[in-house]
Amino acid sequence: MNEQDILDIYEEAGALLNGHFVLSSGKHSARYLQSAKVLMIPAHAARLAGLLAEKIDADAVDLVVAPALGGLIIGHEVARALDKPLIFTERKEGVMSLRRGFSIEKGARILVVEDVITTGGSVRECIQVVRDHGGAPFKVMALVDRAPDQENRFDIPCETLVQLSVPAYAEAECPLCESGIAAIKPGSRPGA
Repeated sequence: MNEQDILDIYEEAGALLNGHFVLSSGKHSARYLQSAKVLMIPAHAARLAGLLAEKIDADAVDLVVAPALGGLIIGHEVARALDKPLIFTERKEGVMSLRRGFSIEKGARILVVEDVITTGGSVRECIQVVRDHGGAPFKVMALVDRAPDQENRFDIPCETLVQLSVPAYAEAECPLCESGIAAIKPGSRPGA
């Protein structure tokens, strides 16, 4: 599958939206990718995860970690494809943390998996949580990178299936706001 084939899956699922959106990061954009609508179809989730898993040696991975909420389904499917366990980080009172009795063995090689990366904030927070618990994150993988021109967002390599350059604006600089188009908040973070 190439990038267009994957984008076609998003479009067919009604998951590549055009309009005025407030992203999880708080930035505004004219396009929104709702991976949950694609990943709700088990065959799509398994196929896309398989494409990510093909890009990494399973023997190099001890544990897959995904930031909740967006990374959960694709993280689980990548973990299944690699035959590795999955744990996830989640926000408690706005702070990304490791909960639910999850633990990370000191020095464990961690693959961080996300659905869509825009600013990379959730992934950076997830990486920090992994490090705080003694893990060694060595790679980030995601379905879509919405801002492939942003280099060095992470201090570890990042690989995605699709690179889709979509401008995102601070609210004060948003041309959609200036033109009076109402914004929709479809994201997964509280208040989003």
